[in-house]
Amino acid sequence: MKNDRIVFMGTPQIAVESLKALLDAGFNVVGVITAPDKPAGRGKQMHQSDVKKFALENNLHVMQPEKLKSPDFIDELTALKPDLQVVVAFRMLPKVVWDLPKFGTFNMHASLLPNFRGAAPINHAIINGETESGVTTFLLNENIDEGDMLYQEKIALSPVETAGSLHDKLMEMGAKLVVKTTHDLLNEAVKPQSQIIDPSKKIHLAPKIFKTDCEIDWTKNAIDIERLIRGLSPYPAAFARLSDDLFVKIFETEIVSYTNEGKPADIHTDGKSYVYVCCGDKKWLSLRSIQLSGKKRLPIEEVLKGFDFGKFQFFVR
Repeated sequence: MKNDRIVFMGTPQIAVESLKALLDAGFNVVGVITAPDKPAGRGKQMHQSDVKKFALENNLHVMQPEKLKSPDFIDELTALKPDLQVVVAFRMLPKVVWDLPKFGTFNMHASLLPNFRGAAPINHAIINGETESGVTTFLLNENIDEGDMLYQEKIALSPVETAGSLHDKLMEMGAKLVVKTTHDLLNEAVKPQSQIIDPSKKIHLAPKIFKTDCEIDWTKNAIDIERLIRGLSPYPAAFARLSDDLFVKIFETEIVSYTNEGKPADIHTDGKSYVYVCCGDKKWLSLRSIQLSGKKRLPIEEVLKGFDFGKFQFFVR
């Protein structure tokens, strides 16, 4: 096993845990492929991916191709002679890449495939109100997240689960599954199984989330809005507008028993301890943790010490 040559592909923090687990388990990682450095922040300084930072700290060979079909990159990858390639939170690979190793290329996806295929499975699972989630390892093919499955593990979701808390749970669970899958593929001890779609169940997709997806529509019912907020917390964060240039990121809410009449986006507050917002089903959400434009995230009680919500109403989309 220690002689088998592994190439790892990934970019964000969730991938770092899997790469670390492979190294801790003694696997021979001969190369790491990650996204090119990108300008970020107000100063637009070049930013390295989380995977690159970790790989350099561990003296691993790093590649950052702009184009995955580039002849120079293919030559460099081929020269590494990989026996197996492991993918965690990377981009779609061309066949010339995923078909290269003897034992193929597998991906760890943070959902229970075939449900929530796509770029944002963690967010969409919570937004959709799922009661369970999990991780799946599968062999890559020409179609996104449709390859033959190897292993799958499940986890129950709590009623207050956020994208952040689920991310951390699946990151740890996924890392362990990556090690198991790698070991068993190299030892030919796992039999790939086709993904089976149950025609009686709706398959939800998990497309990439854009800024427009994060703006709260107060005409929707309170349950859907509360799920959206948890599914985007802490990042990229749901938001609402109090004016053209005053935005509020909302990280934590609670549906409350409040009998006052209101219309969608109405705000009721005592100016000290609570801010309630009316939703489309006439139920009210209590804002518990928010961030005003240009400020830091705070509990609502702290925000109210210096900001008068009573002067505002949220915009209705």
